[in-house]
Amino acid sequence: MRPSAAMPWSDSCAMIGIDTNLTVRLIVNDDERQSRAVERFIQQHASADAPCYVSNIVLIETVWVLETAYGYDRSKVADALSVLLEVEQFDFDSPADVAEAVDEFRRGPVEFADCLLGRMNVFTGCEYTVTFDRKASKLKGFKLLTGG
Repeated sequence: MRPSAAMPWSDSCAMIGIDTNLTVRLIVNDDERQSRAVERFIQQHASADAPCYVSNIVLIETVWVLETAYGYDRSKVADALSVLLEVEQFDFDSPADVAEAVDEFRRGPVEFADCLLGRMNVFTGCEYTVTFDRKASKLKGFKLLTGG
């Protein structure tokens, strides 16, 4: 875990966070002025050595916006997330686990948020994630809670 992720409220944090509307602008490029502004910002304020932080919440919100506002299907969303993961000026919580979540999502039918939740819970040391969600319970690291 990055020092900045381990101590997110530390005074020594120098990383810049990226909001969902910036990731969406980069992906859909539907507002040329804003897309250029995002690209300029990244060029001027981020590098591979000093990346901007893209949180898991931003990833989940990005998926929701792409699906609901832009009509992206599962494959197109997964492709877009894969491209974000390749941006060397971006940092993520456990990029390998995020990539695994994207792959699980691509294979379907589970929602991206569940895929990411399961992967991140394993990353943080959970033996498994318990759920009532039958689809999610089929993912590695999940167990279905039955009864009631």
